[in-house]
Amino acid sequence: MVPRNLLGSTLKTQLGTYIKNAAAYRSFLEHPLKGTLVARLYSTEPSLQKEDSDLKDSNGFKGHDMLAPFTAGWQTTDLHPLVIEKSEGSYVYDINGKKYLDALAGLWSTALGGNEPRLVAAATAQLNKLPFYHSFWNRTTKPSLDLAKEILETFTASKMEKVFFTNSGSEANDTQVKLVWYYNNALGRPNKKKFIAREKSYHGSTLIAASLSGLPALHKKFDLPAPFVLHTDCPHYWRYHLPGETEEEFSTRLAKNLENLILKEGPDTIAAFIAEPVMGAGGVILPPATYFEKIQAVVKKYDILFIADEVITAFGRLGTMFGCDKYNIKPDLVSVAKALSSAYLPIGAVMISPEISEVIYSQSNKLGTFSHGFTYSGHPVSCAVAIEALKIYKERNIVEQVKSISPMFQDGIKSFSDSPIIGEIRGTGLILGTEFTDNKSPNDPFPPEWGIGAYFGARCEKHGMLIRVAGDNIMLCPPYIITPQEVDELITKYGKALKDTEERVEELKSQHKKQ
Repeated sequence: MVPRNLLGSTLKTQLGTYIKNAAAYRSFLEHPLKGTLVARLYSTEPSLQKEDSDLKDSNGFKGHDMLAPFTAGWQTTDLHPLVIEKSEGSYVYDINGKKYLDALAGLWSTALGGNEPRLVAAATAQLNKLPFYHSFWNRTTKPSLDLAKEILETFTASKMEKVFFTNSGSEANDTQVKLVWYYNNALGRPNKKKFIAREKSYHGSTLIAASLSGLPALHKKFDLPAPFVLHTDCPHYWRYHLPGETEEEFSTRLAKNLENLILKEGPDTIAAFIAEPVMGAGGVILPPATYFEKIQAVVKKYDILFIADEVITAFGRLGTMFGCDKYNIKPDLVSVAKALSSAYLPIGAVMISPEISEVIYSQSNKLGTFSHGFTYSGHPVSCAVAIEALKIYKERNIVEQVKSISPMFQDGIKSFSDSPIIGEIRGTGLILGTEFTDNKSPNDPFPPEWGIGAYFGARCEKHGMLIRVAGDNIMLCPPYIITPQEVDELITKYGKALKDTEERVEELKSQHKKQ
Protein backbone atom coordinates (compact mmCIF):
# COMPACT_ATOMS: atom_id res chain seq x y z
CA MET A 1 0.00 0.00 0.00
CA VAL A 2 1.17 3.52 -0.75
CA PRO A 3 1.97 5.56 2.38
CA ARG A 4 -0.97 7.81 3.18
CA ASN A 5 0.85 11.13 3.23
CA LEU A 6 2.71 10.25 0.04
CA LEU A 7 -0.56 9.33 -1.63
CA GLY A 8 -2.14 12.55 -0.46
CA SER A 9 0.62 14.67 -1.89
CA THR A 10 0.49 12.86 -5.21
CA LEU A 11 -3.27 13.14 -5.46
CA LYS A 12 -3.31 16.83 -4.66
CA THR A 13 -0.94 17.45 -7.55
CA GLN A 14 -2.50 15.17 -10.13
CA LEU A 15 -6.22 15.01 -9.49
CA GLY A 16 -7.04 18.69 -9.89
CA THR A 17 -10.77 18.78 -10.34
CA TYR A 18 -11.35 15.20 -9.24
CA ILE A 19 -11.68 15.83 -5.49
CA LYS A 20 -13.12 19.28 -4.95
CA ASN A 21 -13.23 19.77 -1.18
CA ALA A 22 -11.16 18.87 1.85
CA ALA A 23 -13.85 16.80 3.55
CA ALA A 24 -14.29 14.59 0.52
CA TYR A 25 -10.53 14.34 0.18
CA ARG A 26 -10.03 13.21 3.80
CA SER A 27 -12.87 10.73 3.45
CA PHE A 28 -11.28 9.33 0.32
CA LEU A 29 -7.93 8.81 2.02
CA GLU A 30 -9.54 6.66 4.69
CA HIS A 31 -10.20 3.93 2.10
CA PRO A 32 -7.45 1.52 1.03
CA LEU A 33 -6.35 1.72 -2.58
CA LYS A 34 -7.68 -0.96 -4.87
CA GLY A 35 -6.36 -1.84 -8.32
CA THR A 36 -9.19 -0.19 -10.17
CA LEU A 37 -8.84 2.95 -8.09
CA VAL A 38 -5.13 3.19 -8.82
CA ALA A 39 -5.94 2.89 -12.51
CA ARG A 40 -8.54 5.64 -12.10
CA LEU A 41 -6.17 8.02 -10.39
CA TYR A 42 -3.06 7.40 -12.41
CA SER A 43 -4.17 7.47 -16.02
CA THR A 44 -1.52 6.90 -18.68
CA GLU A 45 -2.57 10.14 -20.32
CA PRO A 46 -2.09 13.59 -18.80
CA SER A 47 -5.14 15.07 -17.12
CA LEU A 48 -5.19 18.84 -16.94
CA GLN A 49 -8.87 19.33 -17.60
CA LYS A 50 -10.04 22.75 -16.58
CA GLU A 51 -11.76 23.69 -13.37
CA ASP A 52 -15.37 24.74 -13.89
CA SER A 53 -14.42 28.38 -13.23
CA ASP A 54 -11.86 28.30 -16.06
CA LEU A 55 -14.41 27.39 -18.72
CA LYS A 56 -16.24 29.94 -20.84
CA ASP A 57 -19.25 27.65 -20.75
CA SER A 58 -20.03 27.07 -17.07
CA ASN A 59 -21.56 23.69 -17.95
CA GLY A 60 -18.45 22.57 -19.83
CA PHE A 61 -18.55 19.13 -21.46
CA LYS A 62 -18.19 16.91 -18.43
CA GLY A 63 -20.38 13.83 -18.82
CA HIS A 64 -20.69 14.30 -22.58
CA ASP A 65 -22.50 11.84 -24.86
CA MET A 66 -19.54 10.35 -26.74
CA LEU A 67 -17.95 7.01 -25.86
CA ALA A 68 -14.42 8.31 -26.22
CA PRO A 69 -11.66 6.09 -27.66
CA PHE A 70 -8.78 5.09 -25.38
CA THR A 71 -10.36 7.00 -22.49
CA ALA A 72 -11.45 5.70 -19.08
CA GLY A 73 -15.10 6.20 -18.19
CA TRP A 74 -14.26 8.21 -15.07
CA GLN A 75 -12.47 10.80 -17.20
CA THR A 76 -15.64 11.43 -19.17
CA THR A 77 -17.97 11.53 -16.17
CA ASP A 78 -15.75 13.42 -13.70
CA LEU A 79 -13.57 15.71 -15.80
CA HIS A 80 -13.98 18.22 -18.59
CA PRO A 81 -12.27 17.06 -21.81
CA LEU A 82 -9.66 19.17 -23.51
CA VAL A 83 -11.68 20.39 -26.49
CA ILE A 84 -9.60 21.49 -29.46
CA GLU A 85 -11.31 24.09 -31.64
CA LYS A 86 -8.78 25.37 -34.16
CA SER A 87 -5.48 24.39 -35.75
CA GLU A 88 -2.82 26.56 -37.33
CA GLY A 89 0.52 25.24 -38.57
CA SER A 90 2.19 23.33 -35.74
CA TYR A 91 -0.31 24.61 -33.17
CA VAL A 92 -3.81 23.82 -31.97
CA TYR A 93 -6.12 25.95 -29.80
CA ASP A 94 -8.68 24.84 -27.25
CA ILE A 95 -12.16 26.34 -26.85
CA ASN A 96 -10.80 28.75 -24.25
CA GLY A 97 -8.24 30.12 -26.69
CA LYS A 98 -5.18 28.48 -25.14
CA LYS A 99 -2.48 27.71 -27.69
CA TYR A 100 -0.59 24.39 -27.71
CA LEU A 101 2.38 23.22 -29.73
CA ASP A 102 1.07 19.97 -31.19
CA ALA A 103 4.16 17.84 -30.63
CA LEU A 104 2.34 14.65 -31.65
CA ALA A 105 0.96 15.95 -34.98
CA GLY A 106 -2.55 14.99 -33.91
CA LEU A 107 -2.02 11.23 -33.63
CA TRP A 108 1.28 10.86 -35.52
CA SER A 109 -0.62 12.12 -38.55
CA THR A 110 -0.99 15.84 -39.42
CA ALA A 111 2.28 15.88 -41.32
CA LEU A 112 1.56 19.21 -43.06
CA GLY A 113 0.25 20.94 -39.97
CA GLY A 114 -3.17 22.23 -39.15
CA ASN A 115 -4.15 24.59 -41.98
CA GLU A 116 -2.53 23.67 -45.28
CA PRO A 117 -4.68 25.66 -47.76
CA ARG A 118 -3.97 23.37 -50.71
CA LEU A 119 -5.49 20.39 -48.90
CA VAL A 120 -8.57 22.40 -47.94
CA ALA A 121 -8.90 23.59 -51.53
CA ALA A 122 -8.55 20.03 -52.89
CA ALA A 123 -11.31 18.81 -50.58
CA THR A 124 -13.57 21.76 -51.44
CA ALA A 125 -13.13 21.33 -55.18
CA GLN A 126 -13.91 17.62 -55.02
CA LEU A 127 -16.91 18.17 -52.75
CA ASN A 128 -18.29 20.62 -55.29
CA LYS A 129 -17.69 18.23 -58.18
CA LEU A 130 -18.42 14.74 -56.81
CA PRO A 131 -18.77 14.41 -53.02
CA PHE A 132 -19.15 10.63 -53.14
CA TYR A 133 -19.21 7.60 -55.32
CA HIS A 134 -18.14 4.05 -54.54
CA SER A 135 -15.65 1.66 -56.18
CA PHE A 136 -17.73 -1.55 -56.23
CA TRP A 137 -18.58 -3.62 -59.37
CA ASN A 138 -16.02 -2.02 -61.66
CA ARG A 139 -17.41 1.45 -61.01
CA THR A 140 -15.11 4.01 -59.46
CA THR A 141 -13.90 7.62 -59.52
CA LYS A 142 -10.96 9.39 -61.15
CA PRO A 143 -9.36 10.48 -57.83
CA SER A 144 -9.19 6.89 -56.58
CA LEU A 145 -7.54 5.71 -59.81
CA ASP A 146 -5.08 8.61 -59.81
CA LEU A 147 -4.14 8.10 -56.17
CA ALA A 148 -3.52 4.38 -56.61
CA LYS A 149 -1.13 5.13 -59.46
CA GLU A 150 0.62 7.86 -57.45
CA ILE A 151 1.12 5.61 -54.41
CA LEU A 152 2.63 2.82 -56.51
CA GLU A 153 5.03 5.26 -58.15
CA THR A 154 6.04 6.70 -54.79
CA PHE A 155 6.89 3.36 -53.16
CA THR A 156 10.20 2.07 -54.53
CA ALA A 157 11.55 -0.30 -51.85
CA SER A 158 10.10 -3.24 -53.78
CA LYS A 159 7.75 -3.65 -56.70
CA MET A 160 4.07 -3.20 -55.87
CA GLU A 161 1.27 -3.91 -58.32
CA LYS A 162 -2.08 -2.90 -56.82
CA VAL A 163 -3.55 -0.63 -54.15
CA PHE A 164 -6.62 -1.40 -52.05
CA PHE A 165 -8.18 1.56 -50.23
CA THR A 166 -9.43 1.56 -46.65
CA ASN A 167 -10.47 4.27 -44.19
CA SER A 168 -7.76 3.75 -41.56
CA GLY A 169 -4.60 1.89 -40.64
CA SER A 170 -6.64 -0.56 -38.58
CA GLU A 171 -8.78 -1.44 -41.60
CA ALA A 172 -5.64 -1.74 -43.72
CA ASN A 173 -4.14 -4.31 -41.37
CA ASP A 174 -7.42 -6.20 -41.06
CA THR A 175 -7.46 -6.31 -44.85
CA GLN A 176 -3.90 -7.65 -44.90
CA VAL A 177 -4.99 -10.74 -42.97
CA LYS A 178 -7.94 -11.39 -45.28
CA LEU A 179 -5.78 -10.94 -48.38
CA VAL A 180 -3.14 -13.35 -47.10
CA TRP A 181 -5.75 -15.97 -46.22
CA TYR A 182 -7.39 -15.54 -49.63
CA TYR A 183 -3.97 -15.89 -51.27
CA ASN A 184 -3.01 -19.08 -49.42
CA ASN A 185 -6.41 -20.67 -49.96
CA ALA A 186 -6.06 -19.97 -53.68
CA LEU A 187 -2.67 -21.70 -53.65
CA GLY A 188 -4.10 -24.76 -51.91
CA ARG A 189 -2.44 -24.03 -48.57
CA PRO A 190 -5.42 -23.91 -46.18
CA ASN A 191 -3.29 -24.47 -43.08
CA LYS A 192 -0.95 -21.54 -43.72
CA LYS A 193 -3.00 -19.06 -41.71
CA LYS A 194 -1.06 -17.91 -38.62
CA PHE A 195 0.45 -14.47 -38.26
CA ILE A 196 3.50 -13.49 -36.25
CA ALA A 197 3.67 -9.97 -34.83
CA ARG A 198 5.87 -8.54 -32.07
CA GLU A 199 5.44 -7.70 -28.43
CA LYS A 200 4.77 -3.97 -27.94
CA SER A 201 3.75 -3.52 -31.58
CA TYR A 202 0.67 -1.51 -32.52
CA HIS A 203 -1.29 -2.37 -35.66
CA GLY A 204 -4.71 -0.91 -34.85
CA SER A 205 -7.71 -1.49 -32.63
CA THR A 206 -10.19 -3.40 -34.79
CA LEU A 207 -10.59 -7.08 -33.94
CA ILE A 208 -7.80 -8.48 -36.12
CA ALA A 209 -5.53 -5.42 -35.93
CA ALA A 210 -5.79 -5.39 -32.12
CA SER A 211 -4.94 -9.10 -32.10
CA LEU A 212 -1.82 -8.39 -34.15
CA SER A 213 -0.87 -5.61 -31.74
CA GLY A 214 1.43 -6.65 -28.91
CA LEU A 215 0.02 -4.33 -26.25
CA PRO A 216 -1.93 -6.13 -23.47
CA ALA A 217 -4.37 -3.23 -22.95
CA LEU A 218 -5.77 -3.88 -26.43
CA HIS A 219 -6.51 -7.50 -25.51
CA LYS A 220 -7.74 -7.30 -21.93
CA LYS A 221 -11.48 -8.12 -21.60
CA PHE A 222 -11.89 -8.15 -25.40
CA ASP A 223 -11.15 -11.90 -25.65
CA LEU A 224 -8.08 -11.12 -27.74
CA PRO A 225 -5.70 -11.87 -29.30
CA ALA A 226 -7.31 -14.22 -31.80
CA PRO A 227 -5.78 -17.72 -31.68
CA PHE A 228 -4.14 -17.43 -35.11
CA VAL A 229 -1.86 -14.61 -33.91
CA LEU A 230 1.53 -15.32 -32.33
CA HIS A 231 3.91 -12.77 -30.85
CA THR A 232 7.68 -12.81 -30.93
CA ASP A 233 10.31 -10.66 -29.19
CA CYS A 234 10.18 -6.89 -29.01
CA PRO A 235 13.44 -5.61 -30.56
CA HIS A 236 14.16 -3.07 -27.81
CA TYR A 237 17.91 -3.39 -27.34
CA TRP A 238 18.26 -1.13 -24.29
CA ARG A 239 15.61 -3.00 -22.36
CA TYR A 240 16.14 -6.59 -23.44
CA HIS A 241 19.77 -7.15 -24.42
CA LEU A 242 21.87 -9.54 -22.37
CA PRO A 243 24.97 -8.31 -20.49
CA GLY A 244 27.77 -7.71 -22.98
CA GLU A 245 25.52 -8.45 -25.98
CA THR A 246 26.04 -6.15 -28.98
CA GLU A 247 23.17 -4.91 -31.13
CA GLU A 248 24.15 -7.32 -33.89
CA GLU A 249 24.25 -10.24 -31.45
CA PHE A 250 20.90 -9.18 -30.02
CA SER A 251 19.43 -9.14 -33.53
CA THR A 252 20.87 -12.60 -34.20
CA ARG A 253 19.28 -13.94 -31.03
CA LEU A 254 15.87 -12.46 -31.89
CA ALA A 255 16.03 -13.86 -35.42
CA LYS A 256 16.88 -17.27 -33.97
CA ASN A 257 13.96 -17.02 -31.54
CA LEU A 258 11.68 -16.19 -34.46
CA GLU A 259 12.94 -19.19 -36.38
CA ASN A 260 12.42 -21.43 -33.36
CA LEU A 261 8.84 -20.18 -33.03
CA ILE A 262 8.21 -20.92 -36.71
CA LEU A 263 9.63 -24.42 -36.38
CA LYS A 264 7.64 -25.07 -33.22
CA GLU A 265 4.36 -24.05 -34.87
CA GLY A 266 5.24 -25.59 -38.22
CA PRO A 267 6.37 -23.47 -41.20
CA ASP A 268 3.42 -24.71 -43.23
CA THR A 269 1.08 -23.01 -40.72
CA ILE A 270 2.73 -19.55 -40.70
CA ALA A 271 1.34 -17.17 -43.32
CA ALA A 272 2.94 -13.80 -42.59
CA PHE A 273 5.10 -11.68 -40.33
CA ILE A 274 4.06 -8.06 -39.71
CA ALA A 275 6.26 -5.26 -38.39
CA GLU A 276 6.45 -1.49 -38.11
CA PRO A 277 9.83 -0.20 -39.38
CA VAL A 278 9.92 1.86 -36.16
CA MET A 279 7.50 0.81 -33.43
CA GLY A 280 5.30 3.80 -32.61
CA ALA A 281 2.72 3.47 -29.83
CA GLY A 282 4.84 0.78 -28.18
CA GLY A 283 7.35 3.48 -27.23
CA VAL A 284 9.21 4.60 -30.39
CA ILE A 285 11.44 1.54 -30.56
CA LEU A 286 14.05 1.54 -33.30
CA PRO A 287 15.32 -1.71 -34.81
CA PRO A 288 18.81 -2.67 -33.62
CA ALA A 289 21.63 -3.04 -36.11
CA THR A 290 21.12 -5.85 -38.69
CA TYR A 291 17.68 -6.68 -37.25
CA PHE A 292 15.54 -6.47 -40.39
CA GLU A 293 18.25 -8.07 -42.52
CA LYS A 294 18.19 -11.14 -40.28
CA ILE A 295 14.42 -11.23 -39.77
CA GLN A 296 13.78 -11.03 -43.51
CA ALA A 297 16.18 -13.91 -44.12
CA VAL A 298 14.21 -16.10 -41.70
CA VAL A 299 10.76 -15.38 -43.13
CA LYS A 300 11.99 -15.80 -46.69
CA LYS A 301 13.54 -19.17 -45.79
CA TYR A 302 10.13 -20.50 -44.73
CA ASP A 303 8.03 -18.86 -47.47
CA ILE A 304 6.38 -16.44 -45.05
CA LEU A 305 5.11 -13.11 -46.34
CA PHE A 306 6.50 -9.88 -44.91
CA ILE A 307 3.95 -7.11 -44.18
CA ALA A 308 5.37 -3.64 -43.52
CA ASP A 309 3.07 -1.54 -41.35
CA GLU A 310 4.05 1.96 -42.49
CA VAL A 311 1.01 3.71 -41.02
CA ILE A 312 3.20 6.00 -38.89
CA THR A 313 6.50 5.88 -40.78
CA ALA A 314 5.41 6.48 -44.40
CA PHE A 315 5.77 9.68 -46.43
CA GLY A 316 8.81 11.20 -44.74
CA ARG A 317 8.54 10.69 -40.99
CA LEU A 318 11.98 9.03 -40.65
CA GLY A 319 13.77 11.26 -43.14
CA THR A 320 13.09 8.77 -45.95
CA MET A 321 9.92 8.50 -48.01
CA PHE A 322 9.15 5.17 -46.34
CA GLY A 323 10.55 3.29 -43.37
CA CYS A 324 11.28 0.41 -45.76
CA ASP A 325 13.76 2.71 -47.55
CA LYS A 326 15.60 3.47 -44.32
CA TYR A 327 15.94 -0.13 -43.16
CA ASN A 328 16.19 -1.90 -46.54
CA ILE A 329 12.95 -3.80 -46.05
CA LYS A 330 11.59 -5.62 -49.12
CA PRO A 331 7.96 -6.31 -48.17
CA ASP A 332 5.29 -8.31 -49.95
CA LEU A 333 2.51 -6.09 -48.62
CA VAL A 334 2.45 -2.58 -47.12
CA SER A 335 -0.09 -0.68 -44.99
CA VAL A 336 -0.27 3.13 -45.05
CA ALA A 337 -2.64 5.76 -43.62
CA LYS A 338 -2.19 8.89 -41.43
CA ALA A 339 0.20 11.11 -43.44
CA LEU A 340 -1.32 9.78 -46.67
CA SER A 341 -3.82 12.66 -46.37
CA SER A 342 -1.99 14.49 -43.57
CA ALA A 343 -5.03 13.23 -41.59
CA TYR A 344 -7.28 15.88 -43.13
CA LEU A 345 -9.68 13.14 -44.18
CA PRO A 346 -9.79 9.45 -43.22
CA ILE A 347 -8.00 7.18 -45.67
CA GLY A 348 -5.72 4.16 -45.58
CA ALA A 349 -4.31 1.86 -48.22
CA VAL A 350 -2.77 -1.55 -48.76
CA MET A 351 -0.07 -2.07 -51.38
CA ILE A 352 0.08 -5.54 -52.89
CA SER A 353 2.98 -7.21 -54.72
CA PRO A 354 2.60 -8.52 -58.27
CA GLU A 355 2.81 -12.15 -57.11
CA ILE A 356 -0.04 -11.76 -54.64
CA SER A 357 -2.12 -9.57 -56.96
CA GLU A 358 -1.92 -12.17 -59.71
CA VAL A 359 -3.19 -14.91 -57.40
CA ILE A 360 -6.01 -12.70 -56.07
CA TYR A 361 -7.14 -11.85 -59.61
CA SER A 362 -7.06 -15.49 -60.64
CA GLN A 363 -9.01 -16.62 -57.58
CA SER A 364 -11.61 -13.86 -57.94
CA ASN A 365 -12.12 -14.91 -61.56
CA LYS A 366 -12.85 -18.45 -60.41
CA LEU A 367 -15.24 -17.28 -57.70
CA GLY A 368 -16.91 -14.61 -59.78
CA THR A 369 -15.84 -11.65 -57.63
CA PHE A 370 -13.39 -10.39 -54.99
CA SER A 371 -15.81 -10.02 -52.09
CA HIS A 372 -14.05 -7.52 -49.86
CA GLY A 373 -14.40 -3.76 -49.61
CA PHE A 374 -15.95 -0.81 -47.81
CA THR A 375 -18.54 1.78 -48.77
CA TYR A 376 -15.88 4.44 -48.47
CA SER A 377 -13.01 2.51 -50.14
CA GLY A 378 -11.33 5.11 -52.35
CA HIS A 379 -13.68 7.90 -51.26
CA PRO A 380 -13.17 10.61 -53.91
CA VAL A 381 -12.77 13.50 -51.47
CA SER A 382 -10.25 11.63 -49.30
CA CYS A 383 -8.39 10.57 -52.44
CA ALA A 384 -8.32 14.13 -53.79
CA VAL A 385 -6.79 15.37 -50.54
CA ALA A 386 -4.26 12.52 -50.49
CA ILE A 387 -3.22 13.24 -54.09
CA GLU A 388 -2.56 16.85 -53.13
CA ALA A 389 -0.65 15.80 -50.01
CA LEU A 390 1.65 13.56 -52.06
CA LYS A 391 2.19 16.41 -54.53
CA ILE A 392 3.19 18.71 -51.67
CA TYR A 393 5.59 16.14 -50.22
CA LYS A 394 7.36 15.93 -53.58
CA GLU A 395 7.22 19.60 -54.56
CA ARG A 396 8.54 20.76 -51.18
CA ASN A 397 11.03 17.90 -50.97
CA ILE A 398 9.60 16.99 -47.60
CA VAL A 399 12.10 14.18 -47.08
CA GLU A 400 15.00 16.64 -47.26
CA GLN A 401 13.09 19.04 -45.05
CA VAL A 402 12.73 16.36 -42.37
CA LYS A 403 16.39 15.41 -42.76
CA SER A 404 17.36 19.05 -42.31
CA ILE A 405 15.28 19.79 -39.20
CA SER A 406 15.49 16.41 -37.43
CA PRO A 407 19.09 16.71 -36.08
CA MET A 408 18.09 19.87 -34.22
CA PHE A 409 15.03 18.05 -32.83
CA GLN A 410 16.84 14.82 -31.93
CA ASP A 411 19.96 16.45 -30.50
CA GLY A 412 17.96 19.01 -28.58
CA ILE A 413 15.86 16.43 -26.75
CA LYS A 414 18.73 13.98 -26.32
CA SER A 415 20.71 16.72 -24.57
CA PHE A 416 18.49 15.92 -21.56
CA SER A 417 19.70 12.29 -21.46
CA ASP A 418 21.74 12.90 -18.31
CA SER A 419 18.59 13.60 -16.30
CA PRO A 420 18.49 11.21 -13.31
CA ILE A 421 14.89 10.24 -14.10
CA ILE A 422 15.46 9.40 -17.77
CA GLY A 423 16.42 5.85 -18.67
CA GLU A 424 16.59 6.27 -22.43
CA ILE A 425 15.79 8.78 -25.15
CA ARG A 426 15.48 7.16 -28.57
CA GLY A 427 14.38 8.34 -31.97
CA THR A 428 15.12 9.09 -35.60
CA GLY A 429 13.81 11.68 -38.03
CA LEU A 430 10.82 13.45 -36.50
CA ILE A 431 9.80 10.77 -34.03
CA LEU A 432 11.19 10.32 -30.53
CA GLY A 433 10.45 8.54 -27.27
CA THR A 434 11.58 9.09 -23.68
CA GLU A 435 11.42 6.38 -21.05
CA PHE A 436 11.46 7.40 -17.39
CA THR A 437 13.21 5.03 -14.99
CA ASP A 438 15.12 5.28 -11.76
CA ASN A 439 18.91 4.92 -11.70
CA LYS A 440 18.91 5.07 -15.52
CA SER A 441 18.14 1.36 -15.58
CA PRO A 442 15.41 -0.57 -17.44
CA ASN A 443 15.18 -2.73 -14.33
CA ASP A 444 14.32 0.12 -11.93
CA PRO A 445 10.92 1.51 -12.90
CA PHE A 446 9.29 4.15 -10.77
CA PRO A 447 6.33 2.95 -8.69
CA PRO A 448 3.35 3.02 -11.06
CA GLU A 449 1.25 4.91 -8.52
CA TRP A 450 3.66 7.84 -8.84
CA GLY A 451 2.41 8.38 -12.41
CA ILE A 452 5.67 9.93 -13.62
CA GLY A 453 4.85 9.79 -17.31
CA ALA A 454 1.37 11.20 -16.75
CA TYR A 455 2.81 13.96 -14.56
CA PHE A 456 5.32 14.91 -17.27
CA GLY A 457 2.54 14.96 -19.86
CA ALA A 458 0.38 17.13 -17.63
CA ARG A 459 3.24 19.58 -17.13
CA CYS A 460 3.80 19.73 -20.90
CA GLU A 461 0.12 20.57 -21.29
CA LYS A 462 0.41 23.22 -18.59
CA HIS A 463 3.33 24.75 -20.50
CA GLY A 464 1.37 24.67 -23.76
CA MET A 465 2.47 21.48 -25.50
CA LEU A 466 0.60 18.25 -26.28
CA ILE A 467 2.42 14.92 -26.34
CA ARG A 468 1.66 11.18 -26.12
CA VAL A 469 1.92 9.39 -22.78
CA ALA A 470 1.90 5.63 -22.23
CA GLY A 471 2.81 4.65 -18.68
CA ASP A 472 6.27 6.06 -18.04
CA ASN A 473 6.99 6.43 -21.74
CA ILE A 474 6.31 9.69 -23.54
CA MET A 475 6.42 10.21 -27.30
CA LEU A 476 6.95 13.13 -29.65
CA CYS A 477 6.09 13.21 -33.34
CA PRO A 478 5.79 16.82 -34.57
CA PRO A 479 4.51 17.92 -37.99
CA TYR A 480 6.99 17.86 -40.88
CA ILE A 481 6.48 21.60 -41.30
CA ILE A 482 7.84 22.45 -37.83
CA THR A 483 10.26 25.38 -38.00
CA PRO A 484 13.61 25.79 -36.20
CA GLN A 485 11.98 28.33 -33.90
CA GLU A 486 9.21 25.87 -33.09
CA VAL A 487 11.77 23.12 -32.44
CA ASP A 488 13.43 25.50 -29.97
CA GLU A 489 10.06 26.05 -28.33
CA LEU A 490 9.42 22.30 -28.17
CA ILE A 491 12.82 21.68 -26.53
CA THR A 492 12.24 24.50 -24.04
CA LYS A 493 8.81 23.23 -23.03
CA TYR A 494 10.16 19.68 -22.75
CA GLY A 495 12.94 21.01 -20.49
CA LYS A 496 10.51 22.87 -18.26
CA ALA A 497 8.28 19.81 -17.90
CA LEU A 498 11.33 17.66 -17.18
CA LYS A 499 12.53 20.04 -14.44
CA ASP A 500 9.06 19.98 -12.89
CA THR A 501 9.03 16.19 -13.03
CA GLU A 502 12.53 15.86 -11.55
CA GLU A 503 11.40 18.00 -8.63
CA ARG A 504 8.29 15.86 -8.27
CA VAL A 505 10.36 12.67 -8.14
CA GLU A 506 12.63 14.18 -5.49
CA GLU A 507 9.58 15.13 -3.43
CA LEU A 508 8.12 11.64 -3.71
CA LYS A 509 11.42 9.99 -2.83
CA SER A 510 11.87 12.27 0.15
CA GLN A 511 8.43 11.48 1.48
CA HIS A 512 8.97 7.79 0.88
CA LYS A 513 12.18 7.83 2.97
CA LYS A 514 10.30 9.30 5.91
CA GLN A 515 8.01 6.27 6.15
